[in-house]
Amino acid sequence: MDQIYENVRVALGLGLESKDISVLQMGLRAAIVYVVTVLMVRLAKKRFMGRATAFDVILGIMVGSIVSRAVTGNAPFLPALAATAVLLAMHWLFSGIALRWHGFGTMVKGKPCVLVSKGGVDTSALRVTHMTEHDLWEDLRAKGISRLEQVEEARLERSGNLSVIKAHAEPKVLDVTVQDGVQTVRIQIGTS
Repeated sequence: MDQIYENVRVALGLGLESKDISVLQMGLRAAIVYVVTVLMVRLAKKRFMGRATAFDVILGIMVGSIVSRAVTGNAPFLPALAATAVLLAMHWLFSGIALRWHGFGTMVKGKPCVLVSKGGVDTSALRVTHMTEHDLWEDLRAKGISRLEQVEEARLERSGNLSVIKAHAEPKVLDVTVQDGVQTVRIQIGTS
């Protein structure tokens, strides 16, 4: 057993200063850290690296920082992996609490904010979210919106993305013609 530990210690450069770790040892560390981190993240919640809230982004930054130190030897290898596991466990725990207690979820993840309602911009909501009308229009144009009348509601979500519910287009009567006692009505759906 001591021989196995010694072989692993030499192969990974455990106990060496970061400047003394060889290219091969650092490559092996990177491979192991990658596999272990993927396994840990897979055990964490599915959305962790998906549509991330600030809550998720903070975890991503911290995990990246810690595991990079494990690879380069600037932090002890196994304690760095253990710290990563603790962070992922805390994230999983906080997500579970947020699922069951809405107030806690709002505290750690924030809450959405309605910016446009029934075609009208809420300028006070823009101020609260530190968005300008230029920022709002950039996001609206990216969603194919060119006029506020097209928007039933636009909301800045907890992830920082703008979600838009489009207004239903009212049909317009373009013209009515009567010919030979038959009335013809031409209607356009949508606005253009």
